[in-house]
Amino acid sequence: MSIATYHKKTIRDIDVRGKRVLVRVDFNVPRDDAGNPTDLTRVNSTLPTLNYLLKRGAHVVLMSHLGRPKGERNLKYSLANLVPQLQRLLDTKVDFCDDCIGPKAEEMAAAVQPGEVLLLENLRFYREEEANDKGFAAKLAKLGEIYVNDAFGTVHRAHASISAIAEFLPAVSGLLLEKDLVMMSKILAAPYRPCVAIMGGSKVSDKIGVIRNLLPKVDRLLIGGAMANTFLYAMGHKMGASKLSDDYVELVRELLQNDVEKKIMLPEDLVVADSFDNNARSRNVGIDDVPEGWMALDMGEKTINTYSAIIRSAATVIWNGPMGVFEMPNFAKGTEAIAVACAKSQGSTIVGGGDSLAAIDQVGVSYMITHVSTGGGSTLEYLEGRRLPGVDVLLEAED
Repeated sequence: MSIATYHKKTIRDIDVRGKRVLVRVDFNVPRDDAGNPTDLTRVNSTLPTLNYLLKRGAHVVLMSHLGRPKGERNLKYSLANLVPQLQRLLDTKVDFCDDCIGPKAEEMAAAVQPGEVLLLENLRFYREEEANDKGFAAKLAKLGEIYVNDAFGTVHRAHASISAIAEFLPAVSGLLLEKDLVMMSKILAAPYRPCVAIMGGSKVSDKIGVIRNLLPKVDRLLIGGAMANTFLYAMGHKMGASKLSDDYVELVRELLQNDVEKKIMLPEDLVVADSFDNNARSRNVGIDDVPEGWMALDMGEKTINTYSAIIRSAATVIWNGPMGVFEMPNFAKGTEAIAVACAKSQGSTIVGGGDSLAAIDQVGVSYMITHVSTGGGSTLEYLEGRRLPGVDVLLEAED
């Protein structure tokens, strides 16, 4: 799939000059204890869309969620601290409204001038947002004349600001959403080969559907993280006290038996520890030598070398999920090695998911990755072949 065959309307297909454009962004960014943003990757990703609109004289109104305030007004999750960052990045006036619906929000939205921005308060201060409430969506729609979704990280959610709002305003995609969907579509339709997928993380339940959908499309599927423990256990290896997804053992065993082309690859060795602690005693062992009471927390040296070689020689690489307990420095080596291998790959690389993004940032190779997806959950659901509510409601492009 290419830009030419992208079948949803984008901001390029409409006249935004002089219009109030309501943009759904994903500003759910990491923050410090004072509420200040510590990573602006998601904000930076929206700049092409926002600059496009501002340069064409649109009145831009931004809405986003932040964290999980559970439908209550909690200033710990306020978006107010993003205003200085937005003003610096966009080099224009950015106002803030301490609500996202109601008379004050409507008044401030009406007062936004061409080339200026209004940032609304956290959508999830209202329970109606996650309930996909049409009444709440109608109130949001009063703040704009055109709706733009540029939040790939949320399009898998049927929420009011993502799905229901399209009943009240003409809905198109932003440039980030378009880019993410085009890249993912290319992978599923016609990847350059060899095509390698890397799946990590802790829960088999999160990835089993993705693995099933990707397996016919890729040449190798590398499994890591705690998820690999369940695969190894299903093959008969004793895993000590390692974390397992017990409910999925039979399903994994069936998946492995049906993998007649032997595309699925599992760790050859593991780094195990005697407790779940960064300073625990640890050692590198073979997959048949996990001591009783010890747990696998990272990939071993042989596995790192094998996986890295496969990734470096691939023409297409998709990576989602850490290879070990990445938050503990002593068990982050496998994840960091995969990040470096992705950066050195001779082909196109697509990385999605919070820990994977953190890994490429930590080792300083973000700039060497072909495409960094800002949506972990959306990426997984798209790769699994599921429909995305926030994409389905966008206007279809003309043939």
